[in-house]
Amino acid sequence: MISTTQLEQHVFIHNKALQRKMSLSPELTEKKVAEYETFLNDVLREKLKAILLEREGLCQEILELEQLKTVIERLQEAELTKETIKTRVDLGCNFYVQANVTDTKYIFVKVGLGLFAQFTLEEATKFISRKVEFLNKKVEKTLKESSEVNAHIQLILQGLRELQNLNYTSEQQRRDIL
Repeated sequence: MISTTQLEQHVFIHNKALQRKMSLSPELTEKKVAEYETFLNDVLREKLKAILLEREGLCQEILELEQLKTVIERLQEAELTKETIKTRVDLGCNFYVQANVTDTKYIFVKVGLGLFAQFTLEEATKFISRKVEFLNKKVEKTLKESSEVNAHIQLILQGLRELQNLNYTSEQQRRDIL
């Protein structure tokens, strides 16, 4: 992983060279442009895609936990009235069977790494709240990382513009990079 400092140093060194030699040979300019474009496309944009996919997975997990919390609330209501719960259980490959749940005091919750733990309904609610809080912090971290990568991409694009002596209007500069 390249740090912000390393990227800034890289661009600074190349810009210093540009200032010393205001007129680069076309071959050297093409070589530098190719290096920047390769780094931009092969490293930064791929890293941004990976971060966005990770964030999407975290948001999906948060959604599933919130749905589980709703189910637990319904189970707590059913426990008060001593009703039998009718449900469908996925046996795998989207093959469902009907099930009747007579005892709703305990529930199994996926705690991570493919492990499930048995909780009372109250314990499960507390666990879910803590897990959602933890996942929200991870989402914030991925947002920060994606902002940093976007900043790196903008820095590289600016370097490319300078190398190619291109001037864009402010509207074109604001355009999304993906």
